[in-house]
Amino acid sequence: MRISPVTSARFGAIAGTAALVAVPLAGQAHAATAKVTQDRLTPTSMTAGTAAEAGLTVHSGACFTARTLGVGVRDAAGDNLDFPGAADNVRICPGGLSITTGSRTLAAGTYTQFGFWQDTAGAWHNLPSRTLTVAASTTPPATPTPPSTGSGSPVPGQSLVWSEEFNGPVAYGSRWIGDSTTAFQYGNHNPNDNKLDWLSDSAVSVAGGVATFTAAPSGNTLENGKQAWTTGLLTTEGSTQGFQVKTGDYAETRVRLPTAAGAWPALWTWKNGNGEIDSFEYHPDNPNLLEFTNHVNPAQNYYTDASAVAPGKWVTIGTYYGANSVDWYVNGTKVYADGTGVGPNWSAYLILSLSVSAGEYHPAPTSSSPITFAADYVRVYG
Repeated sequence: MRISPVTSARFGAIAGTAALVAVPLAGQAHAATAKVTQDRLTPTSMTAGTAAEAGLTVHSGACFTARTLGVGVRDAAGDNLDFPGAADNVRICPGGLSITTGSRTLAAGTYTQFGFWQDTAGAWHNLPSRTLTVAASTTPPATPTPPSTGSGSPVPGQSLVWSEEFNGPVAYGSRWIGDSTTAFQYGNHNPNDNKLDWLSDSAVSVAGGVATFTAAPSGNTLENGKQAWTTGLLTTEGSTQGFQVKTGDYAETRVRLPTAAGAWPALWTWKNGNGEIDSFEYHPDNPNLLEFTNHVNPAQNYYTDASAVAPGKWVTIGTYYGANSVDWYVNGTKVYADGTGVGPNWSAYLILSLSVSAGEYHPAPTSSSPITFAADYVRVYG
């Protein structure tokens, strides 16, 4: 799974009740005396399980550029649970600036909420804080069971040859490997592909016919000095069955797209240092877009459909590995044919994964909250 181009995490102590004075910024001497004032901060309250955006309005004593401007949230334990979608490279002036973040949910409880900004030297500045109360929801939690299980291959004349329905614990060893892949430089982690991943079998759980991949900050440090995130990957490579898809097969999965910044789920293939076909890649900062890529005979498409593709939405994605054209399907309808294909003798292992972006092309996580991604099944027809 290769990287593809579009940002930031914040840590630091909460400020007091007075607005902060900006530090000197490179090439901007006037910023040394600029005072950043927080004029508006929303929401004033939330309900557990209900997503909400945050709004922030600030002004300064003199114009200057801030590297990042966003809304922070901290729980009673001191963990950062910031709203995603902080604004980058913004101009703050006496006339004021307003931003709206991405949406997030919080558990019932009391939190500390505040605006924050980052100067061009990399230092973080927190604005006045206040209490954010999240009320308990009166709505019963929704069942994790997806609304549909699919009805077979859209390619005529095919029958089911292999499937994973996630009706029981992950069959590590016999069907899947979860702690290593040759697609990662170090086997269980791969920092040079803009990933914070550190693979663990324990990061994939199964309940109610659904596999849930969970990524969370790890105690491991990557070779580039960044903190790793423990996360889940399932590959058929190295398993006893060693199942591979081949030319003429159709692979399909039904997944619930993640909502949190930094999430990078995908269904893809790999073998002998390549063999890569990306059935899909997804990043919540491009909420209605799926990336389709053929790395064998290069071709790529960015597919956008707001009615079918959105954070938290279940979607069925399929790929036909044709010799002369790889074809992609969304909810049973063909949406892209690359016209290049994989050739007559191609085969590769399947990989279903939740990677965590390191922030180079898509935003890194904006808090330490766990990131989740769910899958109902993986099926192969031939």
